[in-house]
Formats: sequence, C-alpha cells, structure tokens
Amino acid sequence: MASGGALLWGVSGTVAQHLFQQVHIPAAWLVTLRLIISGAVFLLLCLRREGSKVWRIWQDGRFLGKMLIFGLLGMLGVQFTYFASIEAGNAAIATLLQYLAPLFILLYTVIWKKTRLFAMDFIGAFLALAGTYLLLTGGDPSQLTVSLRGFIWGIMSGISLAFYTLYSGPLLKNYSIQVIMGWGMLIGGAGMNLIHPVWSVPAINWSPSIIGSILFVVLLGTLAAFYLYIGSLRYIEPHEASLLSCTEPISAIISSVLWLSVPFNYFQILGSGLIVLMTVMVSIKSAKRSEPSAQETSFL
Repeated sequence: MASGGALLWGVSGTVAQHLFQQVHIPAAWLVTLRLIISGAVFLLLCLRREGSKVWRIWQDGRFLGKMLIFGLLGMLGVQFTYFASIEAGNAAIATLLQYLAPLFILLYTVIWKKTRLFAMDFIGAFLALAGTYLLLTGGDPSQLTVSLRGFIWGIMSGISLAFYTLYSGPLLKNYSIQVIMGWGMLIGGAGMNLIHPVWSVPAINWSPSIIGSILFVVLLGTLAAFYLYIGSLRYIEPHEASLLSCTEPISAIISSVLWLSVPFNYFQILGSGLIVLMTVMVSIKSAKRSEPSAQETSFL
C-alpha cells in the first residue's frame, strides 16, 4: 500500500506535466480541482468511520487557527509549488527537489532548536547537495537541465513540505490523519479557489483522454494515493512507509523518460540516487527515535 501510493504520486506528476506542457491546462486550476474534490471525498469517508468527530476540530479554539494555517500554507503550499515546478520544468526533477525537505527540516532544527549535529546529519546534507548539483547540471556546471523558474519552485516545494511536516505534528496528536488531511485539502482548495476559481474551466479542446488524465491526477494520484499511504500505517511503522515511498521519485523518473521523453543522463541518475539515499538515511535515523517520526506525514 505504501509503495503503491507513492508510485501513484510519482506517475501523477508525469501526467500533470503532460497536462501543463502539452494540453496547456493551468497548474493553479488543476491544484484547485484536485484539492477540493479529494478533500470533500476524504471527509465523506471520515464521516462514515468517525462520525461527529470530523467536526470537532472547528469547535476547538486551540486548533482552529492552526488548521487554517496548515491548510493554506502547508497543504496548499506543498501542492501548488510542486505543480508549479512541474509546469516550469519536469515531474522527475520537481519530485526530487521536493525530496530535499529533510535537509530543510535539519536546518530548522539546527537554527531554531539548537539541535546537535551528528556525523549522519553531515553525510545526509552532503548527499542532498551533491545530488541536487548533479541533478540540475547533468555534470556540466555551465548550464542547467531545468529552467531557473522550475528550480526555484522546486526548492520552495521542498521548503513547503518541510513546513507541512513539522507543523502537522501538534494537530496529529489530537486528531486522526484522515481528518487533518481531509480538512487540509478542502481548506487549501477553497483558498486557491479565490485566486483561480474551479469553475473558470480552461478554454482547450477537451477530449476523453484529457478528462481521463485529469481524473487520474485527482482520483488516483491524490485520493487513492493518500488513502493507500495512510492505510499502510495500520500495518507498518511510519519510517518503514517513508522508506517504501522512495518509489515516488523513481516512478516519476521512469514515467517521464519513457512517456514524455524527458532527457536524463548518467550524472542525473547518480544525483537522483544520492537524494534517494539521503531520504533512506533520514528514515533509518527516525526509526531509532522513541517519539513518532516527523516523516509520518511527509506525503504529497
């Protein structure tokens, strides 16, 4: 379930790239549609399982403001910056740049929490930076393999995921993952709807394949992917699910190369491997903690 959910996330990024760059559907519109539909369905499923508990968060003044911040800056921030990076670059590199989130979490804990650094932290940071360099230059420092705009959005996506992961901790101690994700998606979608209304349908030549691609991103790449990943936590530990989620960047790379013919040389493959290795190291380190890992909610 964990691997399947991550695989769907990765492939949905490639499908989104096709919609953005070949069909010319705006990323903002797809994000709005994706979050509103997925959030609404998620909450309906929660109502069947948890009943009135779904509404309690709006009666709790301690978490009301936090939930709004999580939905707008966390959930929406992650979704929009990720799709904007795909729109300006490609799904493979956008996914890998988002996987730099553990590096930003490390920086946060060192600067704000005064956390002591260990050898594995330095190794992980080196792997992340070296991997990013190889991924973006392809071994040639005189040029970038992705546009500067795509790179900036990708870095912002990683920062947003770090915030999303850290900020969700207190909420998850009091409410279920399903409730937090459902309301987070719906709040984020409602916020994005103020900027790009979902009823402002793009003026394109609609076809069954385009509609099918959109449904894949919304239903399989979002709703089913989240449901599978969250469901896997009933059977395995969060750090194990995090390890298995490394299928996401791999599936994004393979689908981008095979379907959209995105160029990917040996240096970029090496850089991708270093970033994935860094993620594996973080998951192994989190497995040694006695408290729930921050990686528990580091899904897209």
